[in-house]
Amino acid sequence: MATQRIIDFLATRRPDGPCLVVDLDVVADNFRAFERALPDSRIYYAIKANPAPEILRMLAKMGSSFDAASVAEVEMAMNAGAPASRISFGNTIKKERDIARAYQLGVRLFAVDCVEEVEKIARVAAGSRVFCRVLTDGAGAEWPLSRKFGCVPVMAVDVLRRAHALGLEAYGVSFHVGSQQTDLAAWDRALGDARQVFAALAEEGIVLRMVNLGGGFPTRYLRDVPAAEAYGQAIFDALRKHFGNAIPETIIEPGRGMVGNAGVIKSEVVLISKKADNDNVRWVFLDIGKFGGLAETMDEAIRYPLVTRHDGDATAPCVLAGPTCDSADVLYEKTPYPLPLSLTIGDEVLIEGTGAYTTTYSAVAFNGFEPLRSYVI
Repeated sequence: MATQRIIDFLATRRPDGPCLVVDLDVVADNFRAFERALPDSRIYYAIKANPAPEILRMLAKMGSSFDAASVAEVEMAMNAGAPASRISFGNTIKKERDIARAYQLGVRLFAVDCVEEVEKIARVAAGSRVFCRVLTDGAGAEWPLSRKFGCVPVMAVDVLRRAHALGLEAYGVSFHVGSQQTDLAAWDRALGDARQVFAALAEEGIVLRMVNLGGGFPTRYLRDVPAAEAYGQAIFDALRKHFGNAIPETIIEPGRGMVGNAGVIKSEVVLISKKADNDNVRWVFLDIGKFGGLAETMDEAIRYPLVTRHDGDATAPCVLAGPTCDSADVLYEKTPYPLPLSLTIGDEVLIEGTGAYTTTYSAVAFNGFEPLRSYVI
């Protein structure tokens, strides 16, 4: 949300055009909240959420580990001061030469979800640890991540058995309950599946050691979400329920929950219009849209809080859209957004909760608009 530091920065710097401003103090507070909530879990920050070097350097100094989706992200984490021993190559879809490069850099922890990926790792990253991602239903998430990644628990047993046979360390199981997950029971369901995999392999003498609890920890947009402590307690209770006293090592991969509420986008109203004289719904066009970094408004999944200088005035529903010559560049139409009737062209609009997945989703010069500028303070 817009901290006083962000407000002061915008007031003194007056940056031109849309931009993201991230308050590092908020990121640090979020990291400490995760440490308190899950003191026995190692934190692997999901770099893809916001790879700003200032964020990575601060988290590395605070002791964070890192979840990388590519070799480039592995190198970003290392350049920020993280040793390779604190980096996981968490993408289940990797080129063999990228696995080899990460291995050359010292990475020894890799995600898989099929036998074919295990075989790649065995060829070029001998002796590495692998964890297999299992499918979850994503129920309760505003941005579900099911189907593309993971396999059913029965197949995960086959995948990890194959890893063991090829000389890799069958290290554990991972899952992702869906981004912006607000159902505290989601981890309970996923941990039940993980326990099945642990038990099946234990019968064969293959002892798994780790559960990667993934991400999914939310940030607050328009609706309140449970605090980190509530997630921590729910996860601990589920671990005890499914694993008893033999609780495995655990890691978490917060991305949105680490940086989402630390960032605010400053935007400007470019146009306010109607499509007919008797239309009751105004169209409000901002200088930023789906292609400028707000891709998560797709299907209106993420509804960002908007702040204007007219807040408190009478409101009416609006369609909110971006500035590009693309008909898909509409943010909210199915559920119009209530905005002040006094809002006018040229007004500044702050889009809160935008610290995650905005700069990385911003297109490179689509329609000639520059990528979203970012300031980390």
